[in-house]
Amino acid sequence: MSDMALRQEVIDAACAMQASGLSPQRSGNVSVLSGEGFLITPTGMSYEDLTPEDVAYVAMDGSQPAGQRKPSSEWHMHQALFAARPEARAVVHAHSPFAVALACLREDIPPFHYMIAVAGGKDIRCADYATFGTEALARNAVAAMTDRKACLLANHGQLAFGDNLTSALELAHEVEDLCAQYWRARQVGNPVLLDDAEMERVIAKFAGYGQQPGDNA
Repeated sequence: MSDMALRQEVIDAACAMQASGLSPQRSGNVSVLSGEGFLITPTGMSYEDLTPEDVAYVAMDGSQPAGQRKPSSEWHMHQALFAARPEARAVVHAHSPFAVALACLREDIPPFHYMIAVAGGKDIRCADYATFGTEALARNAVAAMTDRKACLLANHGQLAFGDNLTSALELAHEVEDLCAQYWRARQVGNPVLLDDAEMERVIAKFAGYGQQPGDNA
């Protein structure tokens, strides 16, 4: 895919994130690997007004070309995740309503539903709090995503990655749906949690879930 096409994909994903209500107004950010670094939404700009030239580039060493738009204030978090998780090709950070509400409780999301495994494990962890845009937040997020593809960020929002922008955005939506379901269940009682043995079975089934013959050819 050409550089311009990849930049447009970043814009399209950011606009889809906003339009769906996953992250209101200018909140959240989107990135995708490109060459020796990554492309990321710029800070402080309306997604619907972006052009491919507005999408910022950040090298993996943190350097940025002179004269370009400033990258999202959360570029440290994206950089750290790409560096720590080679399988991550795209990252979505959203301020989705139910994820934010539960992140403010600073609680992990337990295995109340088998779909929790979509994030890679038996729970969805909540990263320790740190000020937005800091390297401390980046470290906390990477730690919470050990063996996971998504996490909550305390008093902040959620973070998810995928092997492309479509899968990263889909996972962010799934996390928000799970947060909404868990919140609703807690309004009427304490959800019955699935045990470790069952979650191990579910995780094993997810390894080949949705694949068709030839997908791994």
